[in-house]
Amino acid sequence: MLVTPTSATLGPVPEQRPRHVSAPSRIRDQPTWLISRTYGRSHRLLTDGFASSGAGLRSYHYRLLAALEEGGPVGQADLGRGTSLDRSDVVNMLGELERLGLIERTVNPSNRRRNIVTITPAGIRQLQALDHVVEEIQERVLAPLSQNERRQLTNLLRKLADAG
Repeated sequence: MLVTPTSATLGPVPEQRPRHVSAPSRIRDQPTWLISRTYGRSHRLLTDGFASSGAGLRSYHYRLLAALEEGGPVGQADLGRGTSLDRSDVVNMLGELERLGLIERTVNPSNRRRNIVTITPAGIRQLQALDHVVEEIQERVLAPLSQNERRQLTNLLRKLADAG
């Protein structure tokens, strides 16, 4: 007969605590790892910030509204290219913004198969409210850095982004 040990025969089982596991040393200081970790944290904070704003919008909506407010009326395809969003996704995102009354789409008189997108006054007000959310998140992400370090980081990240 096979006897298997039980807690009665072994005594109390020590409580297992999860062990903190850090990144392996070979990747811990790699820029790609650090950028990914920082991106993950900032993305979570932005997602939570937009969710808590109560508007039901996400960062890509903010990007579209900001581009429209800054650049004025534009075609959907150009808007997608300018914001680095996929053209097919832009159509759905603009539909969401249009249902909320934040943008208007009108037929392009020079090419009736295309739409011109314009931000509405309500869209401008919503964008300004979301600006405050984004500013707060930027502050939280960059809190450990001095003003000089923030400028340096921004300049270096811009240089890396422009290279790709």
